Amino acid sequence: MQNTYLAIDFGGGSGRVIAARISEEKNGKTLCMEEIHRFPNYTVRIGDYLYWDFPYLFNEMKKGLSIAASRYDNVVSVGIDTWGVDFGLVDSDGNLIGNPIAYRDPHTLGLPEKFMAENNPLRHYSEIGIQILPINTLFRLWSMAKNRDPRLKIASHLLFMPDLFGYYLTGKTGNEYTIASTSELLKARNKDWDKNLIESIGIDPKIFGKILMPGSIRGKLLKDIAEETGLPENVNVVSVGSHDTASAVFAESDDYSKSGTVFLSSGTWSLLGVVLEEPILDEKAYAADYTNEGGVEGKITFLTNITGLWILQRLKAQWDNEGLGLDWSELTDEAEKAGDVDVINVDDPLFQDPDNMKGRIQQYCKDNGLRVPGTPGEFMKCVCLSLATRYKKAIDDLNKILPQPARQLKIFGGGAKNKLLNKWTSEITGLEVITGNAEATAIGNILVQAIASGEIKDRSEIKEYK
Repeated sequence: MQNTYLAIDFGGGSGRVIAARISEEKNGKTLCMEEIHRFPNYTVRIGDYLYWDFPYLFNEMKKGLSIAASRYDNVVSVGIDTWGVDFGLVDSDGNLIGNPIAYRDPHTLGLPEKFMAENNPLRHYSEIGIQILPINTLFRLWSMAKNRDPRLKIASHLLFMPDLFGYYLTGKTGNEYTIASTSELLKARNKDWDKNLIESIGIDPKIFGKILMPGSIRGKLLKDIAEETGLPENVNVVSVGSHDTASAVFAESDDYSKSGTVFLSSGTWSLLGVVLEEPILDEKAYAADYTNEGGVEGKITFLTNITGLWILQRLKAQWDNEGLGLDWSELTDEAEKAGDVDVINVDDPLFQDPDNMKGRIQQYCKDNGLRVPGTPGEFMKCVCLSLATRYKKAIDDLNKILPQPARQLKIFGGGAKNKLLNKWTSEITGLEVITGNAEATAIGNILVQAIASGEIKDRSEIKEYK
């Protein structure tokens, strides 16, 4: 009987449950995947804060598990991946203390500058190795501590989003390595919590759990979860590369020293970088805003965070609300026909908020003396060229840090389907662009589960994906 693996992927604008099996075919082992449940993954503004609706997301995940139980025999494990940095707090009785605050909530804007005014930035980076961004967990917790947030007084566990989903499936705490590394609270070299740093921002280190490496078993399904979903209690919940970037990179990228290939995980965020054996914690890496995030197999995903397809996604949603009804292929055609446009800084904080993206781009262009786009094609062209230009800067910075220059760029994730963006990226960077799998995150999630179960020894055993 074939093993069935379930990947729960909360990346981007949708949550998904994907079932997968590995079959023996003429050319070797093939990974066959089926998306069995999809649901919106959105934020809710209540009062002054922007939250994730965790009960809704958890319930939708359980619906997906129930569908899997009705369709597939021999479900052996579940793996969960999400975006980084965000977390929930749980009390001593196992109760969730409010919904998690979303990283796009603006209350941490400006905090990195205040924090670094009190700390040595280079010394901090030499220990932590993470790109300093206001969305990072460090600044959310520091803000809560400074404001004497009462939730901190009753919290027993801090669980990042995939840890939180895993906890309510298994009852087991712990913080998976790749997701913990996004917090800016984990030491890059020894892969453990920087307790001195945590205490310095007014947080009790006791709420942080044991670091779980990808491939370890978090636990088995709780009895009530098994009964509700129809899955057997012996189903394992595996700690995969639970940061979605880590799973995607594991599926698609090789050690840079051997391949010379730069990866671009292209989705809501663009994550551009290389896979390394050890972190780079020097002044050049710090100045270039590169980050040393945790990877599967204990590797380092040395990358920089760039605002990615988020801007296009918000523009598309705005046009849909206005009744334009343009699909992506039509927008691409319009962009190719559009006249000259100027390049914007896609990382400008102005574009972080989800509201009225069209107006924000127009405001940015007016404020900076640039041509103001008017048609959907002009907006599309402006954003795609701006992304490609930003990728070039990131690659130029990377070439100054690494001993050998990049030879090619591999793009995977949803953005791999954007042929126009890929074309302009190749032209502007001067690199050969090759495209990987749009489902890289789910593939990486499932591969870690299959290795943990012993069905495969490593990812090279899989010759084809369907």
